[in-house]
Amino acid sequence: MTGDAVPTGERPGLEEAERVELTVGAVAPGGHCVARVDGQVVFVRHALPGERVLAEVTELHKGFARADAVEILDPSPDRVQAPCPYARPGRCGGCDVQHVAPAAQLTWKAAVVREQLTRLGGLTDAELEALGVTVEALPGGPLGWRSRVRYAVDATGRAGLLKHRSHEVVPIDRCLIAHPAIQELPVLTPTRWPDAEAVETIASTGGDVSVAAVVDGVASPVSGPETVRERAAGRDWALPAAGFWQVHPAAADALVGAVLDLLDPRPGESAWDLYGGAGLFAAALAGRVGPDARITLVESSAQGVAAARENLADLPRVEVVAARVEAALARRRVTGPVDLVVLDPPRSGAGAPVVRDVVAAGPRAVAYVACDPAAFARDVRTFTGLGWRLAALRGFDLFPMTQHMELVGLLLPPAG
Repeated sequence: MTGDAVPTGERPGLEEAERVELTVGAVAPGGHCVARVDGQVVFVRHALPGERVLAEVTELHKGFARADAVEILDPSPDRVQAPCPYARPGRCGGCDVQHVAPAAQLTWKAAVVREQLTRLGGLTDAELEALGVTVEALPGGPLGWRSRVRYAVDATGRAGLLKHRSHEVVPIDRCLIAHPAIQELPVLTPTRWPDAEAVETIASTGGDVSVAAVVDGVASPVSGPETVRERAAGRDWALPAAGFWQVHPAAADALVGAVLDLLDPRPGESAWDLYGGAGLFAAALAGRVGPDARITLVESSAQGVAAARENLADLPRVEVVAARVEAALARRRVTGPVDLVVLDPPRSGAGAPVVRDVVAAGPRAVAYVACDPAAFARDVRTFTGLGWRLAALRGFDLFPMTQHMELVGLLLPPAG
């Protein structure tokens, strides 16, 4: 056999831009489904489990490929027409599952959570069955919910959204998941942004609408207030327009409700709010444990620290510590004993050192708020390796039409 000749009956490896017919399998993280071509794993977007599709290969990697389903040969009963004309292969990458019926999106996301807790978290089928993993929809429906939208700007100064796994800007005239007040802003067309690399828009639960142009990484107000009002956990909040807040109008109250339900705070109990941001969970806990109980909030962002100190000024028993959580725990800037802990880490998760330090403090319960199932599962494995257990789990569809979700887990120490 010479050169690149292929033995009879053997298929050469996939090539980029090649189109191949395949049958799609289970869902996978990242808005994909898993398929195989002659044993090679292919992660397919714009598909549903069980479908037979014509897929175009978009990326080749060692051990796997990525592809877009460009023609549906045998559709799933859960397939619907995507409402947005930009939610197509090769166009806007912001929405992963517009082609999936809303109820089936919840099933999709729950399946991803179960897979991650099994593969990365080490939970058994019996443990998953006991948790009853589901993902709940929030009020308002799958469109018009996103209260904070960052638009990218292309070389001509036109705002749009990015293609999937790309820095290429797709000009659009409307984003259907954006809050109606944001959709009405004259940001996308015919407005041009010749000096900006991005445009940030906000429609707050307090009724404020704000636009800022981002130049050299700095957001400069264009219209609306620089401080926006939010309403959550029975309180009014004042936040910098560029500060962090949940992007779904119902998200903050949904997460607070879950944390309080799972932790069941009792009068007089002390608490840590780690990665506390502006203090949403600290304020909610304070309302349950009473005015004499000690609550410590740890936040590394200067903007978040300032917002927490301003918004929690009426709660003198809440101490705000400006530090990275890892450093605060390791250097004992946060000291025990403590009864309750809320962990709300970034997408990368809390990490083993933080989990070990939290366990060492001996709380009676930990509520873990997670925006990434994989990071959450890895941290759950660390907790269980230390004898703790994941006793309850609630999932919320804070990001309809996308792959993303939010989890709130209750972790408990060994009995006795």
